[in-house]
Amino acid sequence: MGSGIVVIALALLFDFSNGFHDAANVVATMVTTRALSPRRALMLASVCEFISPFLFGTAVAQMIGKNIIDFSTFSPASADLSMVLLISALIGAIGWNLITWFFGLPSSSSHALIGGMLGAVLMAYGSNKILWGGLLYVLGSLIFSPALGLLVGWLFLKITFWLSRNATPQINYFFNRIQIPSSIALALSHGTNDAQKSMGVISMALVILGVSPSFYVPEWVILCCAIMIALGTAAGGWRIIKTMGTKIYRLRPVHAFCAQTSSATVILGAALFGGPVSTTHVVSSSIIGVGIGQRMSAVRWSVAISIILAWFITIPAAAFLAGLSLVLLRCFLHI
Repeated sequence: MGSGIVVIALALLFDFSNGFHDAANVVATMVTTRALSPRRALMLASVCEFISPFLFGTAVAQMIGKNIIDFSTFSPASADLSMVLLISALIGAIGWNLITWFFGLPSSSSHALIGGMLGAVLMAYGSNKILWGGLLYVLGSLIFSPALGLLVGWLFLKITFWLSRNATPQINYFFNRIQIPSSIALALSHGTNDAQKSMGVISMALVILGVSPSFYVPEWVILCCAIMIALGTAAGGWRIIKTMGTKIYRLRPVHAFCAQTSSATVILGAALFGGPVSTTHVVSSSIIGVGIGQRMSAVRWSVAISIILAWFITIPAAAFLAGLSLVLLRCFLHI
């Protein structure tokens, strides 16, 4: 049971690192355009992140906990190895989150967790325990969502420009104010999607340990994950906020509003269908799409390319860290 407590603690720590790492996605555009001060923006986002897991169900948690790894053959008799596997997966995900935060790269916490789970399972059991249909659905969601974010961002900017074609410069004040409800929508969508990933891991551990007879997400798990992602968001990853807000594209209020609204639309839609998309990828691609909608040369492509490269290496990097953690833990614990 002690190992189960460690899994829960690490899952909540991952949730905190997720909020800390991804706070930039929610507030960067609003802070950059001075719609709100950094402190107020983070506090507003934190409240929304806390509320959102209670509003939109647990479809993503079900996908993470039931449809990627075949845990049905894990039993309380083999709980030690199963818990070490989950611990290694979480160490890999948290480690990669901290590495990319240190270098200011907006990588995906979702990719990191998926990579951590795959790395640990492949090292322990090979490919036999992987549910390939569910994994392909998850990977499809993670790959398709940035393309959709870019397209929706581009389209939303074009529509907004057309609707405000006869407006005076005073409309910038309107776009600054309207960023507040659009950022609320983005924070709600992020909390809905991302907090559920830790819920899925904790609920999986409860089934393996025999605490829960079948997979479901208890209310106390939802509450704990909501608190941790809200606290992580309140702490704020300032290095990534700078990258997201200023280095991809020089945002003005209209661009920030369009990027926030298009991101929230894609992320919330995916959460309702159980697709564990990457908030980082969707927001980054929406900002790029908005920049392209202005003009291609407006996007700082060197920064955009470095972010996209981080997307591709996150899953194998987190998998490597998780696999290495599993080897070290098994040697240390003689399992």
